[in-house]
Amino acid sequence: MKTAESSANSSPLHRGDDLLSNALRSLHISGTLLLREVYSSPWAVAIASADALMPLLDVKPGTRVVAFHLVEFGHCEVQTASGANEVLQAGEMVICFGGEEHRIGQGKPSRVDTVQALLAGGPNLQHPDATGSPASASLICGVFLLQHTAFNPLFAALPALMRASLSRPGELNNLSGIARLMLEEIERGGLGGGYVIERLLEVLCAQAVRAYLQTAPRHPAGWVRAIQDPVVGRAMAAIHSRPGSDWSVPRLAREVAMSPSRFAARFTDSLGDSPMAYLAKLRMNVACRLLSTSQTGIDQIAADVGYESAAAFNRAFKNHLGLAPGAWRAHAAAT
Repeated sequence: MKTAESSANSSPLHRGDDLLSNALRSLHISGTLLLREVYSSPWAVAIASADALMPLLDVKPGTRVVAFHLVEFGHCEVQTASGANEVLQAGEMVICFGGEEHRIGQGKPSRVDTVQALLAGGPNLQHPDATGSPASASLICGVFLLQHTAFNPLFAALPALMRASLSRPGELNNLSGIARLMLEEIERGGLGGGYVIERLLEVLCAQAVRAYLQTAPRHPAGWVRAIQDPVVGRAMAAIHSRPGSDWSVPRLAREVAMSPSRFAARFTDSLGDSPMAYLAKLRMNVACRLLSTSQTGIDQIAADVGYESAAAFNRAFKNHLGLAPGAWRAHAAAT
């Protein structure tokens, strides 16, 4: 018989695991390559927003489409609709977690191709062969597909436009090796290559996130800073391992051998959320996963994520998601 705590742990902390692994695992990352193109300056390609890419890629609603661009040689500029700008050199990549419409390119071309036209088989009119000019840049573009991003603390902590270098040395950074393996598979084109590339894309996304967390300057209050705090991180690990448990500030404080008042202040200072607010959001993330991936009854899910009654769970869920659990599940199934 399943207990409340075992059922709630659809992505539990395993022995030797950590909060980042747990958060990455819960996103069920997959990916697909869209383009590998060579361009001649000046050139530009317009990339639709995440919402507009969903029907183009036949992606199921509820999946977060995250575009990425990796520069093989040359350089390119990435400009988002809101004005963010990054210039990428060879060996660098950008991941658009914010899902904004954006443009990649060099210089000021007279025309801008769209990713929709290129994916439909339209010609790359900015290719060196078409323009007669020398090649100035080569890019690999694709998307990562993330699941269950609602109330996922890692996803909420990532920047809208995340830059990562494949060549920066670092204990946690093996991006160059992953990218090289992926390029070799693309070139080889052998049996099973598509499957291998999909798995490498998953690892590429995870490694890029790890590299960002390792090399970014000191973070303000938020999830990244909190998991690096030895006291707060231990309390968060306890919450993640048993989200359905009967947690309270005094009980969490006992887990880290600290007075409740000092613990609550340190937790809130590091994370920007109180312990109970963080617990509530994590429970909503687990509940959404259970509602969308299982046939478990709502009463049982309520118990699994730590609510004493279905009525209390319904109120909390509607407060966070805007719909009652049953209506949310029906909507998710219909789409």
